[in-house]
Amino acid sequence: MRTGVFVGSFNPFTIGHDSIVRRALPLFDRLVIGVVGDNVNKPGMCPAEERMQAIQQLYKNQQAIEVKTYNGLAMDFARQEGAKFIVKGVRTITDFEHEQWQADINRRLGGIETLLLFTEPELASVSSSAVRELSHFGVDVSQFLPKIE
Repeated sequence: MRTGVFVGSFNPFTIGHDSIVRRALPLFDRLVIGVVGDNVNKPGMCPAEERMQAIQQLYKNQQAIEVKTYNGLAMDFARQEGAKFIVKGVRTITDFEHEQWQADINRRLGGIETLLLFTEPELASVSSSAVRELSHFGVDVSQFLPKIE
């Protein structure tokens, strides 16, 4: 069984994240969405359990998708799930440089390959941090959040 993991804080899970999941899904028999539970670099996050449940609700009819929380390194989570691939989305050159560094470390230390999917052009400006900021100022952000089927 070919398993991939798609990891992130997903605070919140946006239409950009959903696009990556839907585009990665045909590549794997099983796609595990890993919700980071202990990201100290992002204070003020919603609890991991709450983020996980929202994503589970979104994909409740997709048998090949599992949603789990994890703590620690993405490569350790991937190995725990029996995955040989970590899926990441890339919007910008800055994202690419950061993901390239992480991919090298994950491959060298964990034997895990990283599959980078470039963001669809119309979603390039969508980020969780932008959605959080807009929401903070009272803007309706529903157009940036996936709809439950």
